[in-house]
This record gives sequence, C-alpha cells and structure tokens, in this order.
Amino acid sequence: MGIAEIILIGVSLSMDAFAVSVCSGLKMKRIDYKTASIIALFFGGFQAIMPVLGWALGQLFAKYVDKYDHYIAFLLLAFIGGKMVYDALKDGGDGDDDYRIDLKSLLVLSIATSVDALAVGVTFGMDPSVNIVSSALIIGATTFAICMAGVVVGNVFGARWKNKAQIVGGIMLTIVGLKILLEGLGLINIGI
Repeated sequence: MGIAEIILIGVSLSMDAFAVSVCSGLKMKRIDYKTASIIALFFGGFQAIMPVLGWALGQLFAKYVDKYDHYIAFLLLAFIGGKMVYDALKDGGDGDDDYRIDLKSLLVLSIATSVDALAVGVTFGMDPSVNIVSSALIIGATTFAICMAGVVVGNVFGARWKNKAQIVGGIMLTIVGLKILLEGLGLINIGI
C-alpha cells in the first residue's frame, strides 16, 4: 500500500474528528492556536494509536468492537451535540472569552471518532505490504492537519453567526453520530 493510499485513508478516517473540531472552534470567541493544537493533537494521536491497536489485537477484538462501536459513537456524539444546542440556546452562544478545553470530553470524543481506525488497523494486519508504524504516523499527521483547519473554520463561522453556528454545530455532531449508527447497522453506506 502506497503513501497516497494511506493519506486517503487518513483523510477519510478524520472526517468525524474534523466535524468535532469545527464544533470546538464554534465555541471560541477568538481563535486560540494553542487550544486548537491540543484538540488536533488528541484527534491525530488517537487516529494514529487506534490502527496500531487494531493491528496488534487482531481479528477477535475487531469482531467485538464492530458489534457495538456505532451505538457508542452515536450516543456520545448525540449527547455532546445536544449539549451544544442546549448551551447555545441557554446562554446565547456568544462564544467564550476564555474557552477552556474539557479534557475528559475531548478524550471521549477522540476515542468515539477513532474507533473505525481500529478496524482499519485489523485490515492493515492482513496486508504484508503495510508498515504499521509509518501508516499510523501518516494517518495521525493527516488528522492533526485536518482538525487544526476544522477549529479555524469553526471559529470563523462562530465569530460571524454566534449561537446559530453553535446550534448548527451541535446538530452536525448529532448527524455524524447518526451516520455512524446507520452505517454500523448496514442501513446506509455513504462512505465519508
């Protein structure tokens, strides 16, 4: 498997993390690149770690995760999306002057958006041409860059449209969770 293919896999795996990063940017009154870097590092780090775990743990673990991952991801993303909508309606959603990362939520979101990377890691184990270390690093770096851009994009829209953008972001997270659930149940196959 070539570098271009690994980058494309990284881009497709990072789309859910990108959506969550956009939502994080919506909450900031002004862009904070340190905070954006931490968010991107969490998502990129987990997108890099999960394929290695999938590769190491093998097919048995993948079967277990595959049964429930879509339910878990949906519940987590719907809860956080609903909370975003609630917070926007409650406080006007003007953005936080001193936005702070909730590391516990960021950890949960990082895991929820990278479970599919675990399954990709299992498939990497079946292809002897895949170097798991370089593949994981490429996927992690790709996700990091995409999530940095997501925070900036979210901040630009959040600064212009304030609580409306936060409401849309919350709805978007819930839709991403619903997409994961429906794909996991085999009802749709969007492929993004």
